[in-house]
This record gives sequence, structure tokens and C-alpha cells, in this order.
Amino acid sequence: QVQLVESGGGLVQPGGSLRLSCAASGISFSIYAMGWYRQAPDLQRELVASIISGERTNYADSVKGRFTISRDNAKNTVYLQMNNLNAEDTAVYYCNARFTHRDYWGQGTQVTVSS
Repeated sequence: QVQLVESGGGLVQPGGSLRLSCAASGISFSIYAMGWYRQAPDLQRELVASIISGERTNYADSVKGRFTISRDNAKNTVYLQMNNLNAEDTAVYYCNARFTHRDYWGQGTQVTVSS
């Protein structure tokens, strides 16, 4: 059974930081492309950042320079370090694992940026 379990969300003030984690099980983690997506109320889910097995990364323009995605294949975990957060970053953040036709999602973790 495939499981992606996110953690690390919460309430943070503008300008603050959070680190999200996604622990994967039931997949050969190292061969999967891992991504973080987010969905704000009344908006479509959007890609925030992704990282493939070769450590190549991709970021949404809105988070470049503020967010960093990384992975630890030994721990089957992908991370999203989020710095200088602002209100527009408020959303549910989802972890995604993708390899060929296989596509898995976590349950999501809420990130709220508010003073």
C-alpha cells in the first residue's frame, strides 16, 4: 500500500519559515519524481516545486528564491523549506509521487500565513 504522509504545516507570521516533510512508503522512492503542490480556496491546485531522481529541481515563479525542495532517498522523504512566507502562500500543500503512469498523493497539510 502506497502512503505519502505530509507534516510540518501550521500557522506562521508573514516573513516566517516552515519546513514541510513528506514520508513515502510502498514505492521505490528513488525512482519517483516528487513534487509539492498547493491549493488555496477557490483556486486550482498548482505545482509549487518538483525534484526528480537526479536532483533536478523545478519551481513555480512565485516561490523561486524563497522555497527549496530536497529529498533524502535513504529516508524516503521529500522536504519543502519555505522562507519569507506571505499571505499568498496560504493553502493546503500536497505531496505527489509520480513515475510513468503511477501517480500518488498525500492527504495534504494546511499552511496559513497570517499575523
